[in-house]
Amino acid sequence: MTSPTRKCRAFQGGLVVTGRMELLLAAGAGLLITVLVLGVRVALVLRASGGNKPGKKGHVSLLVVAGSGGHTTEILRLLSCLSQSYYPTHYVLAETDKMSEEKIHAFETSKDKTSTNPMYTIHRIPRSREVRQSWSSSFLTTIQSLFYSLPLTFRLKPDVILCNGPGTCIPVCFSALLFGILGLKKIIIIYVESLCRVESLSLSGKILYYFADHFIVQWPLLTEKYPNAKYLGRIV
Repeated sequence: MTSPTRKCRAFQGGLVVTGRMELLLAAGAGLLITVLVLGVRVALVLRASGGNKPGKKGHVSLLVVAGSGGHTTEILRLLSCLSQSYYPTHYVLAETDKMSEEKIHAFETSKDKTSTNPMYTIHRIPRSREVRQSWSSSFLTTIQSLFYSLPLTFRLKPDVILCNGPGTCIPVCFSALLFGILGLKKIIIIYVESLCRVESLSLSGKILYYFADHFIVQWPLLTEKYPNAKYLGRIV
């Protein structure tokens, strides 16, 4: 026969197991609800671009992500087509990118040689991914870059982010997305794929295709593969 002591221990053990199961179920339900709420919030932020009209204060604050190589040249050509309503312009580039800063200074100086108070700033963040860097280490460096991008985006509070493919734009754009998820401000993300991308998107393009408010390509073939992309011809 089973002694009363063993019965008591078995009963207590059953209560412990039941309690743990209830805690796990409660934690799982809480996690599921959190994911659902976050998913709905992200969807609302991504769909809110249509009713959002930046520049209500008379001008549009612009954050531009520059990159090494031809990215900066293309983005500056695009900026040269904008009206004077887009100011101030905040440039973000990788901390190891020296050439882009020289191009930006030359471009801004040529725009208005008489101005004694230039309406642009340059900011640097860690590069999210170097050329030929492994994917595993790229994840860590991108997270590091994100930590630098978050306070910068919160401080600048731009109306629009304009980028065209450098890896640095990923953490910057996700910072803007988080800004909207938290309900602080809806920042419009405009992504213009590089002219050299004829048949396929860049890695940055493949990621931001799902998050950018306006995704622009410069070759019509890409709209067949990516129906949400907008083809406006060659714009740079």
